[in-house]
Amino acid sequence: MAVAAAAAAGPVFWRRLLGLLPGRPGLAALLGRLSDRLGRNRDRQRRRSPWLLLAPLLSPAVPQVTSPPCCLCPEGVHRFQWIRNLVPEFGVSSSHVRVLSSPAEFFELMKGQIRVAKRRVVMASLYLGTGPLEQELVDCLEGTLEKSLQAKFPSNLKVSILLDFTRGSRGRKNSRTMLLPLLQRFPEQVRVSLFHTPHLRGLLRLLIPERFNETIGLQHIKVYLFDNSVILSGANLSDSYFTNRQDRYVFLQDCVEIADFFTELVDAVGDVSLQLQGDDTVQVVDGMVHPYKGDRAEYCKAANKRVMDVINSARTRQQMLHAQTFHGNSLLTQEDAAAAGDCRPAPDTWIYPLIQMKPFEIQIDEMVTETLLTEAERGAKIYLTTGYFNLTQAYMDLVLGTRAEYQILLASPEVNGFFGAKGVAGAIPAAYVHIERQFYSEVCSLGQQERVQLQEYWRRGWTFHAKGLWLYLAGSSLPCLTLIGSPNFGYRSVHRDLEAQIAIVTENQALQQQLHQEQEQLYLRSGVVSSATFEQPSRQVKLWVKMVTPLIKNFF
Repeated sequence: MAVAAAAAAGPVFWRRLLGLLPGRPGLAALLGRLSDRLGRNRDRQRRRSPWLLLAPLLSPAVPQVTSPPCCLCPEGVHRFQWIRNLVPEFGVSSSHVRVLSSPAEFFELMKGQIRVAKRRVVMASLYLGTGPLEQELVDCLEGTLEKSLQAKFPSNLKVSILLDFTRGSRGRKNSRTMLLPLLQRFPEQVRVSLFHTPHLRGLLRLLIPERFNETIGLQHIKVYLFDNSVILSGANLSDSYFTNRQDRYVFLQDCVEIADFFTELVDAVGDVSLQLQGDDTVQVVDGMVHPYKGDRAEYCKAANKRVMDVINSARTRQQMLHAQTFHGNSLLTQEDAAAAGDCRPAPDTWIYPLIQMKPFEIQIDEMVTETLLTEAERGAKIYLTTGYFNLTQAYMDLVLGTRAEYQILLASPEVNGFFGAKGVAGAIPAAYVHIERQFYSEVCSLGQQERVQLQEYWRRGWTFHAKGLWLYLAGSSLPCLTLIGSPNFGYRSVHRDLEAQIAIVTENQALQQQLHQEQEQLYLRSGVVSSATFEQPSRQVKLWVKMVTPLIKNFF
């Protein structure tokens, strides 16, 4: 225990020191980078030691389930019910869950859902592109809004769009200019919110040029909601994501409680964001602290409260609904139980929204992901995929030190979204190759090649952006859990950006088969990484890239 305490003392000291420097971002960044370097060196030494095999024992314990076991949840699924102590649990029928497979299917479904929306359209993305396909999406919104006004009984259709400020403002023609006509024509029905990270401020904001300012922090949540149906994805609203950029997508149809939750979540982030006006200016919501002109600590505290209120109130509602519907809570009247819907069929699938907003000290997704990796037993299989392979040190330690088998799917350099980019960005695929090679060397040095396998996705004319994981319990040929949404499992996802994904837990064999087929289709287009992979000409990394990568890896 003394050794563990000593190992932990360093990070605690640095965090306290950084906390004393709120007004000195340059010095804080320098100390932060030094802290990261010391932490990486310490963790690297630990990984080379046999003590790494004790990682599951040293990791935080899984939160204890305080609610009574549900008779509807079989043993294999019940093990994940601890997640509902952190976030709301939504029980649904698997018939309401559909896994999509292609960008075209994603695009067509969105347009179709917009055209029939009557009450609300809520869209959260990093940005909206400026090409003809993106204009087609905007035209669909305009047509639906126009129809809502001309109907015999006009509907109260509201459209809410949440994007990132820096990415959405890039260039002369950008996300903002694409949406201005909607704002100008339907000012009472359309809201466009632009999230601005509180860490981009002062001299830093003035000096960092366009594009590079996006490395500080972004709104990265991807949620597309139409009345009571929701699409969760990692895909942005841009032409490549509608045509030849492979991602993941799940459609939750007629799931009113889930739609309500994500509407409230996007509203909460929207309230702490800048509001786009019809003249292309931005304003803060009345009474809200300005994200980069106001006090940062005060802003982050207010944002934390606004988002956590949504999570906690939804969790309380779902706990009450569960008690009313399935446990016959005697404190509630029969009328209340009926109003809550106690006649609905027993669920066979459970949805858990996992939110990560480290700038606001919200780390639920990180906590759940680390626990899932820690608790995966020997014989279990985890298929993990990311378009940008840059795992946090904690995730790497768990992959290397726990018992489950891992197959990690990542982008080959040719399908990396930065491949062929101009300037410094063109070297990013090589930086990912360098990170990949370092991780593969760690796997080999620990003799873990049979248990931890890397695979590279390749498809001619396509890029790769899929992220998430599938968990197969020991002895099972089908997954019982998947994570799907915006996080990439990297430093940015955990520490810098706003992220959201869902954990889907199911006992339904047909839905498990859908998830299994999704995983298989992605992995079928991949090749296994070996030492020979890095001897290929396309895997040769220039010396300057190797030298710079450790300094910048936390920014991409």
